[in-house]
Amino acid sequence: MVTPLPTVLLDLDGTLVDSEPGILSSVRAALQALGHAPDPSLDISGIIGPPIEDIMGLLLARYGDDRTSEAVAAYRDDYGRQGLFGSRPYDGVPEALAALRDAGAQLILATSKRRTFAQKILAHIGLEGLFAAVYGSEPGGALDHKPELIAHILERHGLAADRCVMVGDRRYDIAGAHANRMRALGVLWGYGEREELQSAGADDLVADPSDLPVAALAMLQARAR
Repeated sequence: MVTPLPTVLLDLDGTLVDSEPGILSSVRAALQALGHAPDPSLDISGIIGPPIEDIMGLLLARYGDDRTSEAVAAYRDDYGRQGLFGSRPYDGVPEALAALRDAGAQLILATSKRRTFAQKILAHIGLEGLFAAVYGSEPGGALDHKPELIAHILERHGLAADRCVMVGDRRYDIAGAHANRMRALGVLWGYGEREELQSAGADDLVADPSDLPVAALAMLQARAR
């Protein structure tokens, strides 16, 4: 049976945490493991968001290297040991999440990052207790992309898409939500630009974490009518 429980799905990287330092460190380690010397000025902020396979594929293309699977394995080895601990919550995010939960919304994490890494990050920053469930990519690749991941969450929890809102900072979050007939709220403090989110069709934008609870709850109430 479909539950009417209002639910907020949230992306992780660029939405709840600034994870760029740890990701960049592990990307460098992976490139070096394959014999490359990454540019000291390497900037990956514009490509954080999609699955790590896509990110490593883009970076390896600069070297004419197609060993994506090897690079991803090297990345995950380094990231699991140290890179994930470089994530820090954005100012105001813990308070925003607590406000949403206290207002009666169920919080579910929906990230393209490996679920095990996401769980460790939430535990490290003390936010795991705010979430009813944590979902991310799994070995085998079935849940690497947001449309499939969100569809899986809806089915697993018996959720109605019109009683849910997806919150994220990149076009992938917006597209994933809309593929499941769910509204999407874009945040402007992460790695995606306003133009990207607007072009993707975000149903609304929020500029500061302190504004997130009101914006998300308003969107949920609008769909409940």
